[in-house]
Amino acid sequence: MTMPYLANPDQQQTLEWLGGGLLTILLDSQATEGKLTVGLFDVPKDEAPPFHLHTREDEVFVLLKGNALVWAGDECHELSEGGAIYLPRNIPHSYRITSHRADLLLITTPGGIEEMFRHAGRDITTPRPEGFELSKDRLREAASLHGNVILGPPR
Repeated sequence: MTMPYLANPDQQQTLEWLGGGLLTILLDSQATEGKLTVGLFDVPKDEAPPFHLHTREDEVFVLLKGNALVWAGDECHELSEGGAIYLPRNIPHSYRITSHRADLLLITTPGGIEEMFRHAGRDITTPRPEGFELSKDRLREAASLHGNVILGPPR
């Protein structure tokens, strides 16, 4: 039976992510019976994940605040505030934030990608280890374990 799920901010997990940015997991796959994951990134200028693809999820980004360049395959596009992009699974992609800060809404279907973020990121409610950074090796390991393929460095 499908049931609604409400997650107030105190029930949402926030992770430290690339470049000191934050990812708040608004709805995870457990809350949505595996159907989707919804997250909100708050990231600084020049934040850029490696060029990668997802083998398990289709992905939507909505740029709520800020500006970014987005690569999908060999094409580069400018995404402005309020813009959205749909990235089907197995399409190589990346982005780079070009504004001072940006808020990105992430939606993936089916759910489950949050486990990759949890594996590599750091829950901000835990003490921050001195010198913590999300290393390339940790990111590559998390990606590999959760159906993502890193194809190259950030664009």
